[in-house]
Amino acid sequence: MENISKEMGETGGYLKRTEGLKKKRRWSESLIQGMLFMAGFFSIFITLGIVFTLGKEALLFFQLPEVSLGEFLTGTTWQPHINEFGILPLATSTLLTTSIAMLIAIPLGLTVAVFLSEYASQKVRNTLKPILELLAGIPTIVYGYFALTFITPLLRNIFGSQVVDIYNTGSAGLVMGILILPLIASISEDALNAVPRSLREAAYGLGATKFEVVFKVVLPAALSGISAAIILGISRAIGETMIVAVAAGAGPNLTLNPFKGAETMTGHIVRISGGDLSYDSVDYNSIFAIGLMLFLVTLLLNIISQSIVRRFREVYE
Repeated sequence: MENISKEMGETGGYLKRTEGLKKKRRWSESLIQGMLFMAGFFSIFITLGIVFTLGKEALLFFQLPEVSLGEFLTGTTWQPHINEFGILPLATSTLLTTSIAMLIAIPLGLTVAVFLSEYASQKVRNTLKPILELLAGIPTIVYGYFALTFITPLLRNIFGSQVVDIYNTGSAGLVMGILILPLIASISEDALNAVPRSLREAAYGLGATKFEVVFKVVLPAALSGISAAIILGISRAIGETMIVAVAAGAGPNLTLNPFKGAETMTGHIVRISGGDLSYDSVDYNSIFAIGLMLFLVTLLLNIISQSIVRRFREVYE
C-alpha cells in the first residue's frame, strides 16, 4: 500500500508539472500566433476592400438611367459613349480565348504531369521540371508579343492572310494555353504524387500493366486535385490581361471566329483605363461593372472547384 501511495503521489506531481508546462506560454509563440492572425485578417480585409470598391463603383454604373441590367447581360453591342451597354461581345471573346487556351493546356498539362509522375526517371524529372517552371516565370507581356510576332504570322502562312487577321483571338488563346500549361502540369503532378504507393503496388499485384495502373487507378484517385488544377487554370485564363490586350484585338466584336480580332473583358479594361477618362463618367464606371462581372465569374469557378474537391476527394490512412 505504501508503494502504491508513493507511486500515486509521484504521478500526481508529474501531472501538476505537466499542466504547469502547458499553461506556460512563451512570448515567441504568442508573437508567431499574432503574426499569423494578422496575416489571415489582412488577406480577408483586402478581399473585402476589393469587393467593396467594385460593388460601390459598379452600383453607380447600374444606377444610371440609360443602363439596365437586362441590357447589360443580354445586349450584343458594347459602346458606352452611345449608351450601348451589352456585355455579350466582351464575354464571348473572353470565353473564346479561354476555351482555346484550355484546349491546349489541359491535354498537354495532364500529359506532362503523368509523364513526370509515373514514367520519367529522376534525372529526366530534375531536368524538365525547371524548364517547365521557367515558362511560368516569363512576363505575360512577352507572351503577348510572341503571339503577335510569331504565332499570328504562322497562322497567316497556314490558313492565308485573307482568313487570319493580324489581331485575332486564336493566337492569343494558343499562347495563353502555353502560359497556363505549367500551372496545370505542376498541380496535377502533385495530385498524382499524393496517391499512395500501396494502390499502385496492389494493382501491379493483380497483374495490371503500367498503362492500366496509371489510367485506371492513379488518375481516378487524383481526380479531385486534377479538377481543381483545371478550374484554377480556367480562372487564370479568364483573368489574363496582357496577352489579349496585345494580340487579340481592340474593339468589341461579337464573333466566334478565332481568326478575327475581338476584345475581351480584361483587354477592354486595359484599353479604356489607359485613356483620358474623367472620374464618375459612364466609361469610367463601366470598367468597374466589367471588373465585378469578372470577379463573380471567378468566384463561381472557385465555388465549383471546392464542391468538386469535396465530392471526389479521396482520404487515405
